[in-house]
Amino acid sequence: MSRISAKPRPNHDSGHSSVRSYVIGFVLSLVLTAMSFASVMSGMVPAAMILGTITFFAVIQLLVQLVFFLHLGTAPEQRNNTVIFVLTILLIATIVAGSLWVMHNANVNMMPTDMSIERARAKD
Repeated sequence: MSRISAKPRPNHDSGHSSVRSYVIGFVLSLVLTAMSFASVMSGMVPAAMILGTITFFAVIQLLVQLVFFLHLGTAPEQRNNTVIFVLTILLIATIVAGSLWVMHNANVNMMPTDMSIERARAKD
C-alpha cells in the first residue's frame, strides 16, 4: 500500500510568469513597436534623430521581452538564467570585437594604399 504524503510539493513553475504577465509584455511590445513606427512616419522626430529614436525603442523592447517572455530577473529562481545570458553576451561581444580588431589590423598592415597601379605592375 502506498502512502500519500501530506507535505506540500514544491512549485516547479515559480520561475515562470502568469498569463497576465505575458499579456502585459505583449501589449508593451506592441506599444513600443507602434511608437517607433509613428516616430518615423509622423515626421515629429527630426531626420537626424530618427536612428537614435528607433535604437532607443529597440533597446527598451529588448528589455521588455527579456523580462516578460524569457523571465530574466533577479529572483533566486531566475539568477542562473540571467548569469548565463550575461556571460553569453560577453562572449559574443569578445568574439565580435576580436574579429573586427583582426580584420582592421589585416587591412591596415596588408593593403598597399600608397602604391599606384603602375608601381604594382613594375617588375623591379
